[in-house]
Amino acid sequence: MRVGFIGLGSQGGPMARRIVEAGFETTLWARRRASLEPYADTAARVADSPQELAQASDLVCLCVGNDADVRDVLTGEQGVLAGLSAGGIVVVHSTIHPDTVRQLADIAAAQDVSLIDAAVSGGAPAVAEGRLLVMVGGPADIVQRCRPVFQTYADPIVHLGDIGAGQVTKLLNNLLFTANLATAASTLTLGQELGIDQARLGEVIGHGSANSYALGRILNSTLATIGQRAGHILRKDIQLVADLAKNTNAATGVALTAADATLTLMGHER
Repeated sequence: MRVGFIGLGSQGGPMARRIVEAGFETTLWARRRASLEPYADTAARVADSPQELAQASDLVCLCVGNDADVRDVLTGEQGVLAGLSAGGIVVVHSTIHPDTVRQLADIAAAQDVSLIDAAVSGGAPAVAEGRLLVMVGGPADIVQRCRPVFQTYADPIVHLGDIGAGQVTKLLNNLLFTANLATAASTLTLGQELGIDQARLGEVIGHGSANSYALGRILNSTLATIGQRAGHILRKDIQLVADLAKNTNAATGVALTAADATLTLMGHER
């Protein structure tokens, strides 16, 4: 299978490298030529446009920033869909609105191209160890065709249902993570006010029933620092899941309240 990869950022870049190193014939494209320089020592080819990349690919992976970026790269005048042959596959690794991937899947299907969503979690360290979490939505047969590529950087690969299911799952994961940041930070602060050293309290909770990934991030950093790095991304994801809940009249419960508290503490109110 020939693979095209677009979106060579902090997470997408290592994913693309794993694909190349696994021996897949790989083509890359980036808006900034500097983003391609780290791959000069690999067998990867470089395309001058998403269309040219698609013409050289059977499967195209997208790991770009947001809904608008995904739409532009796919449906632009020199976009992926202008070059991908019938029977080709597009994989959206970006975290975007589930309705966006459903709409784009319909557009792709009109020219006999399959599009699935495959949101990811774990970051560059997980990619390097081949244990990135991939949450997939789409037809089972298409997901199966993509697994050999996913397996170069991911374990587990979880198929969650129809188009959009991977995105919904990723948003729920990020909702709970964001909510847990506030509860972890406030608990450590309360402990300090009650006379318990924060580091010692964190050590105890880390070995107890209240442990969480968010607690580890708070112990190793601060909400302000996390906000500087990821606040804008978390705000986007919380807004998306809030919109989904509103549009379906689903109850968000305390998770959204706690997540909003985290965003406020970070200075990234939605």
